[in-house]
Amino acid sequence: MKAFDIVAEFERQVASFAGAKFGVAVDSCTSALFLSCKYLKVGEVEIPARTYISAPFSVIHAGGTVKLVDKPWSGAYQFLPYPIWDSAKRFRKGMYQGGFQCLSFHMKKLLPIGRGGMILTDDEEAVQWFQRASHDGRGGEGMKPFMEERVDMLGWNCYMTPEQAARGLHLLEGIKPDLPDQYDAYPDLRTMPIFQ
Repeated sequence: MKAFDIVAEFERQVASFAGAKFGVAVDSCTSALFLSCKYLKVGEVEIPARTYISAPFSVIHAGGTVKLVDKPWSGAYQFLPYPIWDSAKRFRKGMYQGGFQCLSFHMKKLLPIGRGGMILTDDEEAVQWFQRASHDGRGGEGMKPFMEERVDMLGWNCYMTPEQAARGLHLLEGIKPDLPDQYDAYPDLRTMPIFQ
């Protein structure tokens, strides 16, 4: 068994639980959002003004711009007009909504691995890009030893480790299928100097 086989198994089990064809595990929901934005080459993205600060940062780092709006949300919200969902506060059976649904496995989240995230999707071509992009542009799931790699894309170092995936598989065994959305009171990001 290769070290990353356990990550692939965690991806399969979470995708099946959520109702998606595929899952690509990464090191955080922020990385999942960033990679989704980068893949779609986002322009202006509209998101709620009351969310975690790394959500708009993901858009900006991917080359887009952010429009913060008054919009209540619970569990998940869309990066309008793109098919990207920030689902950091939702984890329940059958939750997949289509497009690129980004999950968080932070220690305070519903599947508290400690750190980690995932992109759920039905798009096999995107999966191949996400796997390579999150592994420094290397082969992703079918990675060769580094001395044999011939990297031809710019990637990022944001993959999920086998240790995190093993913890995730353990926690999945006892997960309830109908967990309620989490709620946090976030400040209005429009009041932050970085967005003024």
